[in-house]
Amino acid sequence: MKTVVSLLVLSVTLVTACQASPPPSPVPTATAAEADPFGAVRAHIEQLVAEGQVPSMAVAVARDGEIVWEEGFGLADRERATPATEHTPYPLASISKPLTATGLMILVERGLVDLDSPINDYLGPVKLQARVGDAAQATVRRVASHTAGLPLHSQHFYDHQPHRPPPLDETIHRYGNLVTAPGERYQYSNLGYGLLGYVISRVSGQSYADFMRQEVFAPLGMGHTSVHVGPGLEEGRAVKYTPAGALVPAYDSDSPGASAIYSSAHDLVRFAMFHLEDDVPGQRAILSHAAIDEMQYPSPETGPTRAWERQGSGCGLGWFLGVTEDGLRVMRHSGGTVGVSAVLALVPQEDLAVAVLSNTNSPWPDAILIEIVCPLLSRHPEEFLPPADRAADGPPFAPDPALVGSWEGLVHTYEGDVSLVLEIEGSGAVHVTLGERPGTCSLDGLATQLQSVSYQDTLPHFLSAGGGPFLRGWMRGELETADVNRGRPYKLWLELKLRGDVLNGSLIAFSQRELYTGPLAHWVELRKR
Repeated sequence: MKTVVSLLVLSVTLVTACQASPPPSPVPTATAAEADPFGAVRAHIEQLVAEGQVPSMAVAVARDGEIVWEEGFGLADRERATPATEHTPYPLASISKPLTATGLMILVERGLVDLDSPINDYLGPVKLQARVGDAAQATVRRVASHTAGLPLHSQHFYDHQPHRPPPLDETIHRYGNLVTAPGERYQYSNLGYGLLGYVISRVSGQSYADFMRQEVFAPLGMGHTSVHVGPGLEEGRAVKYTPAGALVPAYDSDSPGASAIYSSAHDLVRFAMFHLEDDVPGQRAILSHAAIDEMQYPSPETGPTRAWERQGSGCGLGWFLGVTEDGLRVMRHSGGTVGVSAVLALVPQEDLAVAVLSNTNSPWPDAILIEIVCPLLSRHPEEFLPPADRAADGPPFAPDPALVGSWEGLVHTYEGDVSLVLEIEGSGAVHVTLGERPGTCSLDGLATQLQSVSYQDTLPHFLSAGGGPFLRGWMRGELETADVNRGRPYKLWLELKLRGDVLNGSLIAFSQRELYTGPLAHWVELRKR
């Protein structure tokens, strides 16, 4: 098992994307697999529940147009002793995205949304602001494929605390900055799918929840699926728990289109079967074959995000598309946040779909997925695991001569600007002063040193690639906004690109507490002294 010890990996749990999978169980022998192809996996899940690794798990597998295995394990609600079943609604976190993208494509096919028009055309009075590039190039398609220039973003609001999500227009006002030019790089962003949910609501004239229920869930026969916990599903839903077993308070997000859907393993695999273009009883076609295919085409501005992926991999509309060395295509999305771990994978050439859901944040759903898929496809688990010796942070930082020197400028927050000074030494040391007055800092009045400094293009931990190189690193400091303070304690992550005589990009506040509030990005621009 790859131990998750760094904040980098924790941050990807916020945006649902980095999988650190424990070693899967050995692939069953041919004789055992023929007798019960899922027997070994079933025993492993039962062991995980018995050991307290997960409170519960639900699994569904479909092949050749039929559900061949679906089952729940453990307790969906320990306090009420509610057993998990294949029909238990689980929070999906970021697996909400392919569902939101499906709803969006319905409006595209009706001629109400143009994928290649600026998303600002469909927003309200508050628009995205292009700090770099042209906002007109931030199209709906680019937002859906995470290439519009939006930053890393997430924000949780817990029911036991007084704060509630602001209106989407206010979220756009605070965080709707294009921090790289549209099309310049791939950067996973929950904010983008929050915007797409907002577009669905504005264009359809319905709430996002009502539209998704009427136009996606009901026609596909997904009776245990809803945005948030729908009416009639409250008693049987999966309750969220921390890895230590503590109850997680209910929470909401400022970007519901990115993460607010609940669904069961049964419903989710039916959704996958629709995207495999199977003829499923009780389903009505809501998209044409052409629209389904378009969702599965990777944007040319994206590329491989995992070690096993080859040419032709990338991000489509709501789906990650991976192509193996021998040409096998895998469509997938995962979801991970406080009290949630989930994964959905489709293999079109094999007409195979697998959904694994759990109500705590852990790497086990990904491991179970590999245990299910590999025997069915006669593959070895090692093909889908990251190299054991892979360096996490790349080579030591050796600054480009153009970077060396003193840089001064501002961090822009919705509550006002904050001064920022970087001193980049030829040795690679980077000293940072963050504060309202030149020469002051929140750390005992001294500059702090940037940690884990790198200058590279791709950063798999944050699901970002291309457009670089970027100067990156951690720092301690104070960024006094109400949103950031809700997540105390926090660390600050700096990510800047050299553009002529300017360094610009983001200062991202990462909440460090167990019930974290999320990463919040703020625009930064510095000039050389």
